[in-house]
Amino acid sequence: MSRYLGPACRLCRREGMKLMLKGLRCETAKCSIEKRERSMAPGQHGWRRGRSSDYGVRLREKQKVKRYYGLMEKQFMKYFAKAQKGTGNTGQMLLELLERRLDNVIYKLNFAPSRKAARQLVAHGHIYLNGRRVDIPDMLVKIGDKITLKNSDHSRKVVKAQLEANPNFQVQGWLQLDASKPMATVVGLPTRDDVQLAVEEQLVVEFCSR
Repeated sequence: MSRYLGPACRLCRREGMKLMLKGLRCETAKCSIEKRERSMAPGQHGWRRGRSSDYGVRLREKQKVKRYYGLMEKQFMKYFAKAQKGTGNTGQMLLELLERRLDNVIYKLNFAPSRKAARQLVAHGHIYLNGRRVDIPDMLVKIGDKITLKNSDHSRKVVKAQLEANPNFQVQGWLQLDASKPMATVVGLPTRDDVQLAVEEQLVVEFCSR
């Protein structure tokens, strides 16, 4: 499974917004977006932020979504192709599919501090889906799926430490969490309102459909 191995803050600076790639750190003064001298785009010409073309505007929206969910280009286009085949608004369907990824769900349950950490949690076999061990972060969850942890002290310790470190985390309505066990159930499907990224999905569709 290919993944981006470079500095995460560079991606946020390029998009000019917080993509929450480092979890709670992104909400502190250590975030590079908060530092005035580093809030510009990366590279020696980052300060030359001119007017973008129509192509550039649409490209940035697509890159923003791709980097927010931690996808490579080929993975992203597979989701777009699947969204195109469905009925309804392609842009909204694309975002809803990405929200249903298992690594995103683990992050939305506060089992991990970031989506990158959530992917590692899944890949290392700490997560069980409907009683079966899974190690594929891009699996799509559906209504009725039950998410539990591996029956080991280490798995429970890692997740409970994260839950205690961020006790004010709000779990979205389409997920039901029992923090005492901990375990969760998918009780609905995500909607456009559940996507916490400021993005114009229609521009993404226009870019990918060209």
